[in-house]
Amino acid sequence: QVQLVQSGGGLVQTGGSLRLSCAASGRSFSALDMAWFRQAPGKERELVAAIKWIDTTSYSDSVKGRFTISRDNAKNTVYLQMNNLIPEDTAVYYCAAATITRATLITARLEYDYWGQGTQVTVSS
Repeated sequence: QVQLVQSGGGLVQTGGSLRLSCAASGRSFSALDMAWFRQAPGKERELVAAIKWIDTTSYSDSVKGRFTISRDNAKNTVYLQMNNLIPEDTAVYYCAAATITRATLITARLEYDYWGQGTQVTVSS
């Protein structure tokens, strides 16, 4: 069992920044692949960024160069720093953990089996 509690998010103007945090408990955090997904109204939930250990990362093309995923294994927390936000980033953002172990970073939504409560990010134009 993994419990994920998210914080951060809110309303920001275009070009602004936000940081999301996700605190995990219940399993060995450093061994988990962690990810951030987002879901906009009427759209499917999509991967934003994922991280394995501390330095293996993956980003969607739409956020590369603007968002940074990181983790602090001592604090059992994963972060998503979002810079240069645009209205298209508006969505509910979810933290996720994958308890399955694979040699490469997991990016498939269906392999993430624990989810945070979600947090709204709204970018105004």
